[in-house]
Amino acid sequence: MTDELPAEAREAFEAHDAFTAGEDGYKLTTTDFDATVTASERADYATDFEVTVEVPTLDSAVTDGEVGDAVQRGWLDAMERRLEDAPMATRASVDLDEFGVTAEGGTVVVTYEFSFGDADRAAAVGKTFIEYVEGTYVESVVPGYEYDGVVADLLGAAATGSDGERGGTPL
Repeated sequence: MTDELPAEAREAFEAHDAFTAGEDGYKLTTTDFDATVTASERADYATDFEVTVEVPTLDSAVTDGEVGDAVQRGWLDAMERRLEDAPMATRASVDLDEFGVTAEGGTVVVTYEFSFGDADRAAAVGKTFIEYVEGTYVESVVPGYEYDGVVADLLGAAATGSDGERGGTPL
């Protein structure tokens, strides 16, 4: 799949130390979530980029798997509103062509589509979008539940400062 990307985009992702080539595009290695960036050519000077991040639904991240429907819906609605602001986290002027959040089978899929003329900066934008999703997810975790898997790991890392001392969670 990565061989099919425009040459400039492929070179930008291969030169970026945080991305590695995968079957579906370039995977970000600095996140615990499944995140991919792909690119395709367009008729003008720019390249189309698609960023996809998969995160667990709230109910699939809790230990006992029991989260009320109202809590789950409210959590997902709030996440979607916050995630739409990802372009404000970049140092580039990025207008989204498409943005989507869907939940199915215990997974939330977040998609950003944008076009950009500079592939190196677009790779940085893609990384920023993915890390924004991860940070927003951790900040959106609902207190009062016990989490497992990658969510427990992320919360543990957020609660421990770089000096190894326990701090507060980002909640």
